[in-house]
Amino acid sequence: MGKNIKNRQDRSPGLSYAEILDTDTHHVSEIWRTESPADFGTADQPSDVYTSRHFHDLEMEKIWLKVWQFACREEHIPEIGDTEVYDIGKFSVLIVRTGVDEIKAYPNACLHRGRLLRDCAGHATELRCPYHGYTWSLEGELKVVPSEWDFPQVNKDEYALTELPVGRWGGFIFISLDLDVEPFEEFLGTLSLHFENYRMDERFVEAHVAKVMRCNWKTAQEAFMEAFHLATTHPSIITGTGDCNSRYDVFGNFARAVTPTGTPSPHLTWDPSEQEMLDAMLDRGQDEERLGVVPEGKTAREMAAMASRMRVAQVADPEWVESLSDAEMIDSIYYTLFPNFHPWGGFNRIVYRFRPFGDEHEMSIFETLYLSPFKGDRPPPAKVHWIGADESILEAHELGFLARVFDQDTFNMPQVQKGMHTLQLVKPGITLSRYQETKLRHFFDIYNKYMSK
Repeated sequence: MGKNIKNRQDRSPGLSYAEILDTDTHHVSEIWRTESPADFGTADQPSDVYTSRHFHDLEMEKIWLKVWQFACREEHIPEIGDTEVYDIGKFSVLIVRTGVDEIKAYPNACLHRGRLLRDCAGHATELRCPYHGYTWSLEGELKVVPSEWDFPQVNKDEYALTELPVGRWGGFIFISLDLDVEPFEEFLGTLSLHFENYRMDERFVEAHVAKVMRCNWKTAQEAFMEAFHLATTHPSIITGTGDCNSRYDVFGNFARAVTPTGTPSPHLTWDPSEQEMLDAMLDRGQDEERLGVVPEGKTAREMAAMASRMRVAQVADPEWVESLSDAEMIDSIYYTLFPNFHPWGGFNRIVYRFRPFGDEHEMSIFETLYLSPFKGDRPPPAKVHWIGADESILEAHELGFLARVFDQDTFNMPQVQKGMHTLQLVKPGITLSRYQETKLRHFFDIYNKYMSK
């Protein structure tokens, strides 16, 4: 783990996030004022972890078979007998709701000859292998052995499905393929405290997009772990976004980045007006009509936060909405829980997940979920919208303007993957910044510990 430090000189000359919080029109909770920086040094990170089949295989053994990982939401299996299939690399896990408040997970393989017990999600009264008919109860007890007389070695009492560890938090279901994994609460650490005011279990999956990428899963997720790339990759938004004065904090197995909006990028060589900053925040095109006006004496942050509160109050408790700070309503507060789970804090609806595409080491799945509040009965979760490797994420209309932002990100990812092979002819590693890429350095601090076990 990097050294925790109180003061460092490697910071942007722009406003600090603490100074921005001091302008908030609402109470700011201590969790957002708490700073927890860490120094992981300046050494290069070897790049073969992105390009080598050898490292992919090691990750399967030392990381994916060991860690807690987000599998699905509880709303995906609301009724007893509902099932969900979670695939990671060459492994498959079957998640089953076995009781009103009981969820179990099993290796998704028949104990006879290994056929997947279920190919996809759906409802079941029993778990019956489609190949020869071996059948287990939802609780994992072996019930039917076809031609039982021909299997004298099979003792039904000893042929139950293996129960895998299951963790539950905020409506998320986590699983581990390691029967001796550390307790889920210890792995999660204080993450639940950071989200306790956001009622994650009272949201529904309004959108779920899965984009196949021609790059390693780490290459894909790193595009969403720092704001350093905004000025070059997303130049239209930096008029109203403080990119290089973002804050990065480390808390055990997770790290947090906070990128303020309604403040200009310190990279700018001119001083935008409050109206110009609001226009940038609202993604206003050059010739488009203004979506909002900043009155005299008000700021872009105030107006954006006010508009966000009004919008959210239509589907959530207005008193709860009013209790949230401006920062929680409009800033980008993005977490990474090792190895691949990226929920956004504040009111933001985004959750990312990145994982290998099957057993391919230079292909991955980039998933975006929108978790939205609702009133009345819980709406059904959105079905996954799959977008192929050679298709554009602009087809994901349900993501709104973020599809255009993601289009800029996904344009880079395959080129980064390809370029790393050439980079290795020159030097063996990638060069990370000391502070702005803290989340990447934190990830590799944990990653290297797992890989060296």
